[in-house]
Amino acid sequence: MLTLLDQLDKGTLWRSPGGIHPPEVKFLSNTTPIGQLPLASTYLVPVPQVGENCTLAVKVGDSVLKGTPLTQGTSIWHLPVHAPTSGTIVAIEPRASNHASALPVNTCVIAADGKDTWCELVQNQLDDLSHQQIVDKVRSAGIAGMGGAAFPTHIKLNPVSEIDLVIINGVECEPYISADDRLMREYSQDILAGIGIIHRLLTPKRIVIAIEDNKPEAAKAMQAAVSQCGLPAGSIRVTVIPTKYPSGGEKQLIQIITGREVPSGAIPAKLGIVVHNVGTAYAIHQAVTLGKPLIERVVTVTGKNVSKPGNYWLPIGTPVDHVLTATEFTPEPDQKVIIGGPMMGHALANIQVPILKGTNCILVPSSQEIGSTPEEKACIRCGECATACPALLLPQQLFWHAKAEEYDKAASYNLKDCIECGCCSYVCPSDIPLVEYYRIAKSALKQAADEKQQAERAKQRFDARLARLEEEKLAREAKAKEAAERRQATMTGTDKNAVAEAMARIAAKKAAAAQAATGESITEEASATTTDTTAAPKGKAAVAAAIARAKAKKAAQANTESTKTHSVETDSAQIDSSANVDETESATDVIAQEAPLSQKDKVAAAIARAKAKKAAQQTDTAALEHVDIADSTSELNAADDKKAKVAAAVARAKAKKAAQQAETNAENDLSQTATPAVDSTASVQADVNDDTEAAATDINDAEAIKKAKVAAAVARAKAKKIAAASAESKTESEIESVDEIQTEANMASPSIAATLDTATTEADAVLPSVGSTAEPIETAPLSSDELKKARIAATIAKAKAKKAALAQEANASSDSSVTND
Repeated sequence: MLTLLDQLDKGTLWRSPGGIHPPEVKFLSNTTPIGQLPLASTYLVPVPQVGENCTLAVKVGDSVLKGTPLTQGTSIWHLPVHAPTSGTIVAIEPRASNHASALPVNTCVIAADGKDTWCELVQNQLDDLSHQQIVDKVRSAGIAGMGGAAFPTHIKLNPVSEIDLVIINGVECEPYISADDRLMREYSQDILAGIGIIHRLLTPKRIVIAIEDNKPEAAKAMQAAVSQCGLPAGSIRVTVIPTKYPSGGEKQLIQIITGREVPSGAIPAKLGIVVHNVGTAYAIHQAVTLGKPLIERVVTVTGKNVSKPGNYWLPIGTPVDHVLTATEFTPEPDQKVIIGGPMMGHALANIQVPILKGTNCILVPSSQEIGSTPEEKACIRCGECATACPALLLPQQLFWHAKAEEYDKAASYNLKDCIECGCCSYVCPSDIPLVEYYRIAKSALKQAADEKQQAERAKQRFDARLARLEEEKLAREAKAKEAAERRQATMTGTDKNAVAEAMARIAAKKAAAAQAATGESITEEASATTTDTTAAPKGKAAVAAAIARAKAKKAAQANTESTKTHSVETDSAQIDSSANVDETESATDVIAQEAPLSQKDKVAAAIARAKAKKAAQQTDTAALEHVDIADSTSELNAADDKKAKVAAAVARAKAKKAAQQAETNAENDLSQTATPAVDSTASVQADVNDDTEAAATDINDAEAIKKAKVAAAVARAKAKKIAAASAESKTESEIESVDEIQTEANMASPSIAATLDTATTEADAVLPSVGSTAEPIETAPLSSDELKKARIAATIAKAKAKKAALAQEANASSDSSVTND
């Protein structure tokens, strides 16, 4: 079985799938030698890699010579560009690119001086250079693939894997293009010199120069050059392959020569194969041997609308419009100018664009050669595109997904393996521009991949920043910890004690300041509350007396016909009062044993008084006229009610103040009872109104007002009857009764005695003014039975008042204890 090398030596070829046979039309340009065109006045040299992999080596206003580098960089992907002629840098700005989109790209604009002066060139002997020096020279010359892909050549010349086969591509299968054909005819020796440099770098086992059978002159010239070269015999051969488009594709040519298929997503180097164009081999020889950078290339200018079609050496950066003008281009309406061939080329939107390193043809066809673009029709699913595809893809599926912008699905059908040869579009009966859809899809996928890569880089930078900040934080903490340990180690016992004492003083100062602030707030609140309480009017006894007079009048009218019934009730009430007195005395003993009020209790009492005053202002005093004495007596026994507790505390404070005032005014009130002179009705009524308003402001609410004043109202009502029915003797006996109760109260508790004194004083103060009230009261003398009943009623009222005061004190004490808790 023959090996691959044996089959190569025999010239065995393999059939490639797909492909078409379009009209070649190479005769327009391949019949004349490669020519030169006059220098242009301005050259446009694109520098798209500036800012990414390189920087500019010149600035506006600099004078440059032919071959001067315009950029410099260290990236492996960086390819420097050079000045195509001598002149001056007049601008560095975005200009339209040599692309179907005509998107702007950074461009150095050089105004030619017409001298075309070379910079200093360094020529070298190949034997004097090492492999790395050769690769560096190729890189510094800016050589890229001349077949159209423009892949950096120095990367191909320094592969990682071992290379067994090098294929020199001279197929040039694209219609109209004949640049490689003329180059092989005229510069075969230079091409073989470049192949010799490639052989030295890669040391392959075989080198195959592939040429289509439609270029017999080129094949003959290359065969003659091979026979004269100094390469080892049998290591290089010229192989002629059948004419078929796109046999010149890299993967397709490998399959034709070796029968191997390059896997999807892989490069030929993985198979031990490298492919170079004949124009690239020529440029390698120029760069390594003569020291010339890649500043010009052979370009085919063809088409029936050009008067001088042919192949020309065009400097890189020459404007397309200058080339067309020099070749006597005659445009037609809606004229197309195509860069590349009719199958893989693209039409220019602007002819003010430069020639690039990968530009091999400028095609300006007439309307007879290439008609107007036909209207796209619906796909009929004929399958011709799949048959013609040289990459064995499914163009129909790719079209559906690309048209629907389902680019990820198109990628799943190996869209990246499409070489954009145009065979599918050429055979499509529906005139669908399939390649255009594929190009758009590829651009979208490339943009998405770039965005993803940028996002990943941004994430990496962000993560690196977080890690750096964390490291800095840990370093600071470690540094601070070390400093603290050093200070701790150098600190003596005296220093430690001093620090502890200082911290203790600071803590004590803070605690004292907080305590002082709390005490000031409590003192201010208590003083404000006390001020409000003491501001209450002093004539509350008169108010209570006025209310008692009104109640006594109504009670006298209601009880006129039920004297006997009242007598019986009075007796039973007297008995109850005796029991109540006993209970009061026992309660008084308990209260007397209680400790005096604390500062917090006083503050709570002051707050309660202020709240009682505010609530009393909102209470309607007219409700007092409808109070039932019996009901109010039962309400006094609800000691568990919260409101009653508050009212009791308020009543206790008021009783103490009233007791002090009653002691000073007792003698005057008793002397006034014997005097018949009384105040006028108007003054009494005014006093009643004023005192009523003052009293209403000091009680917590309507219910508390009733409870606090019922006992006094009962006493005053009974006293009124006694005063109206009896003379001085009646008054004296009433005073004696009151004195007895007062004596008992003094024995029980001073506070209760003060409360009873207040009630007695209020009752006595009523007597002189009974005859002059606004509403007349009956003053007829009472019978002995009526007088007795009145006295008994007065005694009961006083006993109930005493009991109520005791209950109020007990409730206030319990409230104070709850507040302290």
